[in-house]
Amino acid sequence: MKERLKQEYSRRLSVILKCELNDRNKITAVGALAVRVLRYSFGIINWRTGEIKRIDRKTIKMLTMYKMHQPKADTDRLYVKRKEGGRGLVQIVTAYKAQIINIAEYLNTNCKEREFVNIAKSHEGA
Repeated sequence: MKERLKQEYSRRLSVILKCELNDRNKITAVGALAVRVLRYSFGIINWRTGEIKRIDRKTIKMLTMYKMHQPKADTDRLYVKRKEGGRGLVQIVTAYKAQIINIAEYLNTNCKEREFVNIAKSHEGA
């Protein structure tokens, strides 16, 4: 399933980068359309941080291929918000961590889900 998600992410990313939008709209589309594919799987599929970092590097490589990022330019600036002078790209590692935290908070705050978690934990130990 991870391979299918990676392929779909790459496909969406290349379609977005090929279209005739300005750079700001392309970055917004990447966050709205391409990263969403991976974000839905965070917390369900067991991703390793190494895999997510490789996807992030592939994103930067594709941005360079489509002339949206210079090879010698600072990659950290890609992830800074546009209002602060950056490009506003969503960093996949950060999205992964945020999604895991949101899922944990959701499960801890809702009583009904907590019951399901306890049931799952009791079956896990058996």
